[in-house]
Amino acid sequence: MSIARPLGLSNPLLTWSSDGWTVTKRNLIKIKRVPELLIFAVIQPIMFVLLFSQVYAGSISVQGTDYVQFLMAGIFAQTVVFGSTFSGAAMAQDLKEGIIDRFRSLPMSGSAVLIGRTNSDLVLNTLSMMIMMVTGVLVGWRVNSSFPEFLAGVGLLLLFSYAFSWVMALLGMSVRSPEVINNASFLILFPLTFISNAFVPSSTLPTPLRIFAEWNPVSSLVQAARQLFGNLGTAPVPDVWTMQNPILTVLIGVAVMLVVFVPLCIRKFASISSR
Repeated sequence: MSIARPLGLSNPLLTWSSDGWTVTKRNLIKIKRVPELLIFAVIQPIMFVLLFSQVYAGSISVQGTDYVQFLMAGIFAQTVVFGSTFSGAAMAQDLKEGIIDRFRSLPMSGSAVLIGRTNSDLVLNTLSMMIMMVTGVLVGWRVNSSFPEFLAGVGLLLLFSYAFSWVMALLGMSVRSPEVINNASFLILFPLTFISNAFVPSSTLPTPLRIFAEWNPVSSLVQAARQLFGNLGTAPVPDVWTMQNPILTVLIGVAVMLVVFVPLCIRKFASISSR
């Protein structure tokens, strides 16, 4: 793969942007050529929607709201968090195939490779979110807030997914094979998504798990999405700062992840040797 820049492009920022766009386009073309990546990315969330809304909804009661309205924000959060694993898996695969070594031999910014990777996963997550929302409408989910609030909810979910993709990119560069990334990400993602308020109210959990869920960043993301989509109902909100201020909590979490993991990813990329 060659990095073709427009003639006269000498500004460092423009050069970096051009490199990042080139890698982004390369990753998007890969999705186009292997559509199974998108298909399997949305099959699992659709299965969760159908499983919880059609099979378990009659057994799960949520005070003050219909379970489908309660559920969908959790599914959206799970979708974008799980979707961020593509960054880690793709980085591990590119390392194994020698693509990263090829990038490092080219006259381009290493951070542009990472930007391109996370940008393409943001596009994939956006497509997954659109499909999830259509599925939610089909099973009875409705937005009960204003259009600007709806857009803010979608934007917050995607912003969190973008920040979290840097966490997974670092993990992908830290493992020795792409086969390991699935098990490694499983250990991180399952506690975050299932010990949360995504599928059941945190108040129903045993005390140690309830405390973990109330301070879990995914719970804050779910609570913020429910608030912005108008799906909170009349159920009492836990008297915990993260649950009382979920939008601010998510924004702080996003800022922390970007400030911490972007430099770590760039440093890790620079130190990678041929495996």
